[in-house]
Amino acid sequence: MGDKAVLDQHDEQHYRGFTKAVLNDLLALGRMLDAGMMEDDVLRIGAEQEMFFIDSTMHPAPIVTEVIDGANDSRLTTEIGRFNIEANLTPLEFKDNCLSLLESELNEIIGKVRATAADFGGSVALCGILPTIQQSDLVESNLTPSPRYTELNRVLTALHGDDRIVHIKGLDEMSLHLKDTFIEFCNTSFQVHLQPRIKDFISTYNWAQAVTAPVLAASVNSPLLLGSRLWHETRLALFQHAVDERSPMHHERNRPARVTFGRDWVRGSMIDLFREDVARFRIILTRETQENSLLEVEAGKVPELAAWRMHNSTVWRWNRACYGVLDNKPSLRIESRFLPAGPSIPDQIANAALLLGLLVALPQEFGDVCGKMTFDDAKTNFFSAARNGLKSQMTWIDGHYYPTKELLIHELIPRAREGLRSVNIKPADIDKYLGIVEERVRRGMTGSQWMLDSLGQMDPAAKMNIRMRTLTAAMKKYQEENVPLHEWDLAQISGTTDWIDNFRTVEQFMTRDLFTVRPTDVIDLAANVMNWRHVRHVPVEDDEGNLVGIVSHRDLLKLFAEQNGLQQKQLIVSDVMQTDLITITPETLSLDALYLMREKNIGCLPICRNSKLAGIVTAHDFLTVSTRLFEERLKIETNKTHTQPKIKTTAAI
Repeated sequence: MGDKAVLDQHDEQHYRGFTKAVLNDLLALGRMLDAGMMEDDVLRIGAEQEMFFIDSTMHPAPIVTEVIDGANDSRLTTEIGRFNIEANLTPLEFKDNCLSLLESELNEIIGKVRATAADFGGSVALCGILPTIQQSDLVESNLTPSPRYTELNRVLTALHGDDRIVHIKGLDEMSLHLKDTFIEFCNTSFQVHLQPRIKDFISTYNWAQAVTAPVLAASVNSPLLLGSRLWHETRLALFQHAVDERSPMHHERNRPARVTFGRDWVRGSMIDLFREDVARFRIILTRETQENSLLEVEAGKVPELAAWRMHNSTVWRWNRACYGVLDNKPSLRIESRFLPAGPSIPDQIANAALLLGLLVALPQEFGDVCGKMTFDDAKTNFFSAARNGLKSQMTWIDGHYYPTKELLIHELIPRAREGLRSVNIKPADIDKYLGIVEERVRRGMTGSQWMLDSLGQMDPAAKMNIRMRTLTAAMKKYQEENVPLHEWDLAQISGTTDWIDNFRTVEQFMTRDLFTVRPTDVIDLAANVMNWRHVRHVPVEDDEGNLVGIVSHRDLLKLFAEQNGLQQKQLIVSDVMQTDLITITPETLSLDALYLMREKNIGCLPICRNSKLAGIVTAHDFLTVSTRLFEERLKIETNKTHTQPKIKTTAAI
């Protein structure tokens, strides 16, 4: 998420001074470009690897500070969530065996992170969105303790104003109302960098925009969010929602988001793009800067441009132009941010090989893409790829509409091969990595499709938590074996695995797909819902979605017994429902919930978040886990570490 050296000063004088420094940096950068000061005699690549930490139950493990301290490696840095980490890989010249060197370093640094995480009971998973993340993980206690992340959350939340509404449609539909940016904890990526020659920079940047869609379609790995099947690369939609600063008025004016694909090709200078980002997007983070970049340039020195770089790091273009200094040589590079982490290290290098090969080959063969393709087509392709992966269709530079698989197999993978050959990449590496991509594409198998196919063949009666953990455990296994995706079997629920250890809180196995009634509905509706759905409890919600009661099978039996089976009047739900409710939160320990049900002699517990019904657990849900839970409770009571549950009793919640 960028530079961590952030100040938390909020006075206007400080902001004005920092804004002047940003403008000064842009002037300095323009003069450096005009004077030919940028490094221009080498092609260079790099990458950033983001990862999830998971515990033994495959759920997020908030151990980033412990791992960074334990690993003591300057390549490692924090991300916004305490269960995320980022590794910045060594820049390499784009030639010879650079791709296999990149894979070797990835194996080495991820191996180091895995080994260190194991000391704290954790491990590593590579995926765009971790399937086992739950809403209870998206809390302030999991925000990495850093001024950058604290300020980002504070400023973006304040600017947005109203609740942040995350609404995404795919196979399922998900809608969340959030008051913060913590949903961004869900995202990890594999970011690929290319430093082209300055004379080719604009053309290469525009082609990066054009090829993003087909490369993304072959690489999608984020189809799940909080148990819902959404886009094949849900991460893209989620990131825009997570850090959106726009108020309702800004939305009405169609103001673009800070997370953006862009609005047009770059037709003049890259400075024009940088100026647009300064003019359009408010400065939200500042840092201490003593540098006068203009004076540095006039003296023949290389400035850091720290102020502008800070601002640039808070405008999240999916292909972002970045400034850097290596060995006292300034350069501009293209940071492609759209690729997800995973599904394996070889697959990530293969995705990078496809992207990099195209960024060399296509400008050489076709010149500037601006005259070959409309920007609107490139943008439409991008969102089509994010939604549908390899099942998408795309308009290409000849104006024709292609199935994406066909476009990749017949047009783009062969051209990527030629591009890699033209910069003298080792032939064995070209065959290896593009062979991985081609095999995936021919089979129609991406990381996202593997997850969806795995879920499709699992027992639908299995709890969501078990299915999500099964996916994550299989991913972890194949990643540790360094097996590319096209060699993976579908994930299957093991009949011998002890899933009980995964039921620590009720959120992990509560029923979310609920059938409810209103207080004014006829009681016959509740009775029929029980009969049709084979359930013994039906929650009652008012028109605002607040839980106001429960109708149980026992209540109906009592009612009919008292009336001798004859209905004397037209009864409604409010005549029968129980209103003296005991509710728990999703974070309640399963042990506590079970003991509460026994103590109160009740058959179900509604689970509420902010007075809204989030789920329900019943006695039936505990049948398969009760013996182990009792054993665990006995251990806890023996060690005197019992924690009282959060219980709320009310007549109407």
